[in-house]
Amino acid sequence: MTIVAYAFWMFAICLITGGLFTVISRNPVHSVLWLILTFLSAAGLFVLLGAEFVAMLLIIVYVGAVAVLFLFVVMMLDIDFAALKAGMAQYLPIGLMIGVVLLMQLGLAFGAWEFSEQADLLRDAVTPTDVHNTAALGHILYDQYFLLFQLAGLILLVAMIGAIVLTLRHRKNVKRQNVLEQMWRDPAKSMEMKDVKPGQGLS
Repeated sequence: MTIVAYAFWMFAICLITGGLFTVISRNPVHSVLWLILTFLSAAGLFVLLGAEFVAMLLIIVYVGAVAVLFLFVVMMLDIDFAALKAGMAQYLPIGLMIGVVLLMQLGLAFGAWEFSEQADLLRDAVTPTDVHNTAALGHILYDQYFLLFQLAGLILLVAMIGAIVLTLRHRKNVKRQNVLEQMWRDPAKSMEMKDVKPGQGLS
């Protein structure tokens, strides 16, 4: 076996183990840590496949942002996980039944899986180029599909603004920052000099 094969088996085993312990861990903090290991292992598999951009995207976005955010939220919020698990116990039979149905569907899908005879021919027909895959992906996104890429970003921006507007609640008796009032204030009126004599205090 080559080094690539050893690396593949190592990342694959870590990926399956991390995903399994993410589900069965009793401590939510440990579950998030196992999830981070799963993301890192998946990124290693992407590197072996030659998709370095997707691997770095997985590490930066999911490990560096989403998983760390989950970790901080779980650690800072005082959630009674024992009560949540007690409430989930009544839904355990339904969850097991859905899991069995999903396993049966996966078994049927993999049982009927057949490799196409033209797969090897199509794979050999791909001619390697000197362009890196990240550069090729950027060329496709910002050249061929530039308008669709910008429209997707605009839709996400509108969705983010809509979520902020829908969840924004103005509460009474809450001191808020007034930027214009801070910018227009007169420094001569905002500060007053006091001549404090020795032995006396301010009233």
